[in-house]
Amino acid sequence: MSEQALQRLLEGNRRYVVNRPALDESPRRRMEVAQGQKPFAIIFGCVDSRVPPELIFDQGLGDLFVIRTAGEVLDQAVLGSLEFGVEELGIPLLVVLGHEHCGAVKAAIEVLDGHIEAEADIEYLVDALVPAVEQGKRLGGDVWDQAGHAQVALLVERLKRSPVLSAAVDSGVLKVVGAWYDLETGLVEITVE
Repeated sequence: MSEQALQRLLEGNRRYVVNRPALDESPRRRMEVAQGQKPFAIIFGCVDSRVPPELIFDQGLGDLFVIRTAGEVLDQAVLGSLEFGVEELGIPLLVVLGHEHCGAVKAAIEVLDGHIEAEADIEYLVDALVPAVEQGKRLGGDVWDQAGHAQVALLVERLKRSPVLSAAVDSGVLKVVGAWYDLETGLVEITVE
């Protein structure tokens, strides 16, 4: 079931890329989902306004269970929400969706490189992104890009250690993957499995 869910997502992204949407946002669909939700995938992504999961995967009402934070920063509320989606709704696919030119990652790099403090609760985000920035620096090349990719990979690894999520992965009812969104082409590619 998780493989079919992943294929459905990627097919939707291909429709989005070639501008051939197939969304059903009709009153009939609203009535169907009003009776209960049965999303086929969880998308844990960034709050960036250029990366709306429902649009880039060409999915409609009731199709996706979406959780977004700046830089895909994971906290207890997010983890509990992800676990809820798997445990209570039986969602077979969890995608950690990163993207190029993430402002939260850039801010973390600037704060760390400038040895300054971020303002207010932005510091919480910076602190959470430190491991990804450090890994990005070790990898060399474009630190901004590398740190964004590292954040996705680190999150996939961390989520697979959650007792609830790891039990679902081990029993074959859940697949957790990392994906990357290209802002210019609109294409999503799976980067971590």
